[in-house]
Amino acid sequence: QVQLVESGGGLVQPGGSLRLSCAASRNIFSFGTMGWYRQAPGKERELVASLIIGGSTNYPDSVKGRFTISRDNAKNTLYLQMNNLKPEDTAVYYCNGRRFGSEYWGQGTQVTVSS
Repeated sequence: QVQLVESGGGLVQPGGSLRLSCAASRNIFSFGTMGWYRQAPGKERELVASLIIGGSTNYPDSVKGRFTISRDNAKNTLYLQMNNLKPEDTAVYYCNGRRFGSEYWGQGTQVTVSS
């Protein structure tokens, strides 16, 4: 059973930073693609960062320059560094991984940006 476990969410003021972590129960190299999604109340889930096995990354314009996806191969962990957070970044953030034709999701971690 492949598991992805997120951590690092919380309450932060506008302009602040958070780093989310996603611990994988399998070697992170076995995932062809990994990414972070978010879902705000009443909205569809959207991609905020992706990392392909070759190392290339992709971000939507809404977070480009503020969010950075990275991984620690030794720890089998995916990260999302979020800087200059805005109230509109408030959402549940999910880790996603695609491995050998299957897709896996974490349970989600809440990020709230508010003064």
